[in-house]
Amino acid sequence: MPKINGEIHKKYSELRQDIVSGDWVVIATGRARRPSDFAAKPKFPAKKNGKKNCPFEELEDDALLIITKDRGQFHDLWQAGPKAKDWFVEVIPNKFPAFTPRQTCPSVVSEGLRRLIDGVGFHEVIVTRPHDRSIALMSAEETGLLVRAYRERFKTLSPEQCVQYISMIHNHGPESGASIVHPHSQLIAIPVIPPDVSRSLAGSERYFGGKKACVHCAMIDFETKEKARVIFENDDFVVFAPYASRAAFEIRIFPKIHRAEFETISEDEILPFAEALQRSLTVLYHGLNNPSYNFFIHTAPTDGRDYGYYHWHLEIFPKTSIWGGFEFGTGIEISTIAPEDAAAFLKSVKIPNGA
Repeated sequence: MPKINGEIHKKYSELRQDIVSGDWVVIATGRARRPSDFAAKPKFPAKKNGKKNCPFEELEDDALLIITKDRGQFHDLWQAGPKAKDWFVEVIPNKFPAFTPRQTCPSVVSEGLRRLIDGVGFHEVIVTRPHDRSIALMSAEETGLLVRAYRERFKTLSPEQCVQYISMIHNHGPESGASIVHPHSQLIAIPVIPPDVSRSLAGSERYFGGKKACVHCAMIDFETKEKARVIFENDDFVVFAPYASRAAFEIRIFPKIHRAEFETISEDEILPFAEALQRSLTVLYHGLNNPSYNFFIHTAPTDGRDYGYYHWHLEIFPKTSIWGGFEFGTGIEISTIAPEDAAAFLKSVKIPNGA
């Protein structure tokens, strides 16, 4: 395991506040564990021979999008023809959707103390073809095909009248909520703006109102100058452990160019973003022994309002701890490794040749 040269923080604990959300977190370095203590026990995948009963091995007849390795071309099923045999990414409707489309958009119904809205929207699954190869083990070019699929589905669903927000998530490992081993992401387009996103938007708007600048751009400038929490960067993206990390080894990936909407990522930015994502997951894979994790994209809503003050990004949360009573009772999360130490550890991870 890679080692960290010295301890950065000597305090027993400190509270740090997220400049965007206003949330407090506890960095309890006095209870510190070595980075190697966070390594996952070998549980996932339990065995690598589950193809026989895997639902994602064959191209589906109802595929909404196919991306092949033929120069990253993408097709719908009816245009793909023989090229479909070379498919690397397919997008299909979720067979057990949490949200389903409807001709008319739902309205919030108030009944006394109760408020509800019908679950109208879209729920899709984005599948990569290799059964036993997570994003951490893909090439940047292969990851770029997955990113392209994300972008195309965002572009397709953003104009939908009933959709106010599109959530792109990826669950990996038994502690993440993943029920199928085969690597896949999910896109869920919903008729409301989620509370976590609302807080992020409100904090961004508040900072913009006072400073006439993007808080995330300021954060990027601060992190790239200080360097203490930066894990990786290229010309277009920066990867860092947030100053007020909510979890041990939390990672965020930001585009250096200010954009509010993920779907505006340019063709030239797809590979650099894929490189940043793949590198982040690779150092987690080798440094923490393939931990369970969740990642998701935070982007501007699709409700037609101007969110020019926002800055899209991707957040990765390794599952290194379990919430206890303090976390549930206060909403304040405790991390037992400083993000500076986590970043130093992840930067020191040696990636095997060919990985």
